[in-house]
Amino acid sequence: MYNKNVYSVLVAIFAFTTAFGQEITLTGTVKDSTGVGVDMANVIAINTETKALESYGITNHSGLYKLNLKAGANFNVRVSYLGFKTEEFSFTAPTNDVNKDIVLHEQTNQLDEVEVTYEMPVSVKGDTIVYNTDSFVTGTEKKLKDVLANLPGVEINDDGQIEVEGKQVTKVMVEGKDFFDGDSKLAAENIPANALDKIEVLRNFNEVTQMKGLTNDNDNVALNIKLKEGKKRFWFGEITAGFGTNDSYLAHPKLFYYSPDYSINIITDLNNIGEAPFNRRDYQNFTGGFRNLGSSSGSSIDIGGDGLGLSSLQNNRAKNIDTKFAAVNFSYSPKENWDLSGFGIYSYTGTIMENQTRRVYISSNETEDATTSTDQTAHLGLAKFSSLYKPNDRFQFDYDILLKQSDDDEVENVISISTITDEITETKKQKPISVSQNANIYYTTLNAKNIFAFEAQHIYQDEDPFYNAIRDNFAFIDIFPVDEDQSIYNLNQGKNTITNKVDAKLDYYWVTGQKSNLNFTLGTTQSHQNFNSGIFQILDGGAPLTFTDSEFNNDVTYNVSDLYLGFHYKVIAGIFTFNPGVTLHQYSTKNEQLGTTVEDNLTALLPDLYINAQLKKSENIRFNYRVSRSFTDVNSFAEAYVLNNYNSVYSGNRDLESALNHNLSLNFFSFNMFNFTNIFGNVTYTKRIDALKSSSEIIGINRIGTTINSNLEDESLSANGRYQRTFGKIKASVGANVSWSATNNIVDLEPRRSESFTQNYTSSLATNFRNAPNLEVGYRYNVNNYDNGGRNTTFYTNQPYAKFDANFLKSFIFTLDYDYYKYMDKDNTIDNTYSFLEGNLSYQKNGSPWEFGIKGTNLLGTDTLNRDSTNELFFTTSAYFIQPRYILFTVKYDL
Repeated sequence: MYNKNVYSVLVAIFAFTTAFGQEITLTGTVKDSTGVGVDMANVIAINTETKALESYGITNHSGLYKLNLKAGANFNVRVSYLGFKTEEFSFTAPTNDVNKDIVLHEQTNQLDEVEVTYEMPVSVKGDTIVYNTDSFVTGTEKKLKDVLANLPGVEINDDGQIEVEGKQVTKVMVEGKDFFDGDSKLAAENIPANALDKIEVLRNFNEVTQMKGLTNDNDNVALNIKLKEGKKRFWFGEITAGFGTNDSYLAHPKLFYYSPDYSINIITDLNNIGEAPFNRRDYQNFTGGFRNLGSSSGSSIDIGGDGLGLSSLQNNRAKNIDTKFAAVNFSYSPKENWDLSGFGIYSYTGTIMENQTRRVYISSNETEDATTSTDQTAHLGLAKFSSLYKPNDRFQFDYDILLKQSDDDEVENVISISTITDEITETKKQKPISVSQNANIYYTTLNAKNIFAFEAQHIYQDEDPFYNAIRDNFAFIDIFPVDEDQSIYNLNQGKNTITNKVDAKLDYYWVTGQKSNLNFTLGTTQSHQNFNSGIFQILDGGAPLTFTDSEFNNDVTYNVSDLYLGFHYKVIAGIFTFNPGVTLHQYSTKNEQLGTTVEDNLTALLPDLYINAQLKKSENIRFNYRVSRSFTDVNSFAEAYVLNNYNSVYSGNRDLESALNHNLSLNFFSFNMFNFTNIFGNVTYTKRIDALKSSSEIIGINRIGTTINSNLEDESLSANGRYQRTFGKIKASVGANVSWSATNNIVDLEPRRSESFTQNYTSSLATNFRNAPNLEVGYRYNVNNYDNGGRNTTFYTNQPYAKFDANFLKSFIFTLDYDYYKYMDKDNTIDNTYSFLEGNLSYQKNGSPWEFGIKGTNLLGTDTLNRDSTNELFFTTSAYFIQPRYILFTVKYDL
């Protein structure tokens, strides 16, 4: 039924657009005086009656252009390109399409003639795409993310991060100054749309000008936001407050100030309606702009993190979420060649989650039905300070320090029903802290043929997860010397991991020509970890019973040393760029525990290859191949028992070795402004040899696990792509994300092969009218197929969706966001449907700083959403409870 509704809406969109009058197409070729097509020339048509920019275009690699014009209207057409005189002619659009070629003549001095012309909605300057935001807004946009959604090739992913052409944006700047470096979500959610003048997409981005062209930066994308003139040297922002049903509330004060010498951004957010501006996933992924230096050499040395495995949100929703958030970002230039910047972030989130989960265990064929209630509080803090000193174009020194600390507390009540019924209360607490420091020096000699780059990084981590489980039954009494003559089992475990990791490398680039260079690298990674853990039981009288045997107490020291020497050669030949290289590594590992030491030494030669075929200025194919070695962290080596959760016990393996990985990727990118088409695609293949795998013994629904090096090879293959094209006022998009993986683990002493094949397909049509309502309709289809040890199951999710926004009566803005889900499995044992509807209505009189609104979340009152997953042990399906309906009345004041 919903398919018919979607098709009906699509037909309505086309009918709606044709109602605005007949259009004709003016096409042709822009050539130079020799008859060669001019690529990337700007072509605009100005309506002579309204003086408005009616249509625009950018020529393709052959010089072709295309303008869509209203039949019967008169236009002034202008063609411009840097280094050529601007050509201009009058044109009256007939009722039929017209072809007209244009010749541009060279201009010896571009400054001889200065004229005021209309700004192009989109212009391409080398690796930079500049969007004039006024050409892409419809009047209903509130934040940066709303404007970005209108730009070709730009998306906001499920985590709220900005993606351009399928690549995640690594840096957001405002007026060239960092905006919370290492995260793009805060910018997308908080920068006001009415402050934007231009959005610059910086492809092949490199922060160090000396290094541009020497390294392969194709996957690096940054955004630079240019503000309107009225927003510079003045404080601007907004204060929003709201109160509604179920004691719901929100408050969003935001302040911004930008000048050439300094900037300040202040963001605060308090609400209990589920809008978490900064969650644990954001905290864990927040890099602060720091890079993993060792990974570029082909080594991956894990140092762990989040030792408790705290529960995480699904779809950024929960049964109840209470948030308090404050962040400050600053930049200051005490001298023209010296920049200081930094930020501080504090986030409190109180979350209540509830799950009803069914797990079907493959080996024992047992089923566990678990009802879980989780009360989690998280205090998250980050602070960063950066200094950049660049006295001239040949020297740069920068230093960064990033502090991350959290205070996490989670209480989880579980009712587990299998062959027995057990009531469990799990408490998890931790206060981990990490300090990262980064220092870089870049120096170029006078002749610019010799470039030196020294980069060093130090990471310090102190993790202290504490675990407590109180339960009626204890599944592992044959392993642990517990006192069974107790009314309940009260088990406690303390752990502490201290990490010091140093990465340092010196690169020397010898520029052998305009299209070639040699790169020599000398580097090292030194990782040192100490791990301690102990388990004890609290007896009924409150006295502790400590398990003193060595098999229940860990005291481990683990060191990894990597010394490497690398060589790379980069050369451009025609449309191709070749960058092959090899890196020679000398690895040594050592773990000390139980009074003995185990050492392992390894010499490895790791090759890599990069090839780029630049088919056109904005179209290329890239191939990457890299062989890498991966090392696990100290937790996997600690042989004494560790409690993971109420039905899982783990013991490490001190004889583990590194794993070898083969990684291949093929990327295609095409940005065609002639026909407003954006295409990107990626295929990635990974093969893991001697991989680190889990080995488990299953007893009913309980697991005793360890880690081994497996001679069974793992493989994964993934492909994703998107095709996006604009037809007049309609933007069409189709995309796919397909992933297959095959992993091998040991279960009950037998090898088990697990395969998963997931498919995600999306399609959408969206209008972009300036003086009429806009509608986006789309369809997402998801298939998850799992095969574990010959047991196969498949889950399907159909999700049509629609978004509507309208600006009416000059002062009202109305938006609706609707998602429909149909979730089922192939055996028809699960068949659930649920929907979400969000709505906003706001009123702001033209010129007034006051805005009044009404906001509705989960208007249909949906109670739960569904999820499924699998691993080598069991299949999981769950119903996850979410927040109720909220209706809020809001007031906003623009500063």
